[in-house]
Amino acid sequence: MKHLFQLVALALLLFPGAVNAQKTWDLQKCIDYALENNIQIKQQGINTDYYSNQLKQAKNNRLPGLSGNLSNSFNFGRSLQYDNTYADFNSNQTGGSLSANLTLWNGLILQHSISKAKYDLEASLTDLQKAKDDIMLYIAAAYLDILFSEELVQVATDQMEVTKLQIDRTRKLVEAGSLAKGSLLEIEAQLAGEELNLVNQQNSQQLAYLNLYQLLELPANMQFKIEQPDLPVVTANGSLLNSMEIFKNAASLRPEIKSAEFRLESYKEQVAIAKGSLYPSISVGADYYNSYNNKYTYPAGGKIPFDEQLKSNERYGIGANMRIPIFSKGETRTQIKNAELQVLNQEFELQSARNVLRKDIEQAYTNALAALKKYMASNKAVESMTEAFRYTEEKFSVGMINSVEYNQSKNNLTKAQSDLAQAKYDYIFRTKILDFYNGTPIEL
Repeated sequence: MKHLFQLVALALLLFPGAVNAQKTWDLQKCIDYALENNIQIKQQGINTDYYSNQLKQAKNNRLPGLSGNLSNSFNFGRSLQYDNTYADFNSNQTGGSLSANLTLWNGLILQHSISKAKYDLEASLTDLQKAKDDIMLYIAAAYLDILFSEELVQVATDQMEVTKLQIDRTRKLVEAGSLAKGSLLEIEAQLAGEELNLVNQQNSQQLAYLNLYQLLELPANMQFKIEQPDLPVVTANGSLLNSMEIFKNAASLRPEIKSAEFRLESYKEQVAIAKGSLYPSISVGADYYNSYNNKYTYPAGGKIPFDEQLKSNERYGIGANMRIPIFSKGETRTQIKNAELQVLNQEFELQSARNVLRKDIEQAYTNALAALKKYMASNKAVESMTEAFRYTEEKFSVGMINSVEYNQSKNNLTKAQSDLAQAKYDYIFRTKILDFYNGTPIEL
């Protein structure tokens, strides 16, 4: 008992929130908190913002470009005068210009760039949804793990209570001379082992909570207790009866498949962009220039005013430009081939994503079916072990069997109850995965 109290005290020191926590969170609250605070989701959100900016820029590239230039120079020695002759003088000249250009045609590169940016953004959005889906599954698994550990704690507690009652009965039989004292000592030893088992189960429960806290990235002062939901009845539900249809639905719903499809379209647009460099590009432009010199004078004398210089010095023009690619040392052809290779590789990536999804669904289905079979077998085992232990307990009370046989029967019952709990939560989780693949939100 001394060691028991020491272990409990250590657990309380390591997990003080388990004592002081008064808040209860259900599964949905855990999921909502994780979706809002998970670092990976935040990073993926930043990645989505990046591709959103890329799309905006791709659209803005269709607009005219406008730039201005302002210069100031100090001239010393022989310089050009206003009448186009040279003389020795020092001057300060200020000039400015504006230029604008607009691409009319560049092999549809602008249009394909916009389409590519759209597909990249869609792929990023589906990646964000995939990150959210993953964290929801992790949270659900951790939540069910806590429920499982709590059930094992309850099983251990109930077994201890049964043993304590049996110790009281055995003590009375020993005092009455119906049983040897060794039987009482063996039952008390059994209780000590069950107390240790309870502490181990409680520690496992604390570790299950710690796993959930870490998934949520909670600070130490925000610990809580989970809410006990009404768990679904373990039956062969629609997830098992219609498992072959799940993949067909998932292939059209799952974000990892959509992401691969969007990236494939993006690479196809990259091929079109590379091919666009083979065609001529046409652009139009306009420019305006003006300047002022503080030393310009009239031939007859007198400084030329600022406004008159601006009227006289301005020049502007418009023009068109055609760029015709003739020879690029094979660079454009290489870019096209590389883009086509990326398309081919992404097609394999898409097929691989579908294969992985199919394998995951088949694995989840097989695990769920196995868990259901295990649950049904464990349920029968618990019923049989319960009846066997009742019979054993009656025989032990009248001295027909020894404590070793009694403890063995009790241990068999405890193991059967633990197996039943494990099979139950394993089945619930596997079917939730199948439902999730089928587009059903995770709920308890």
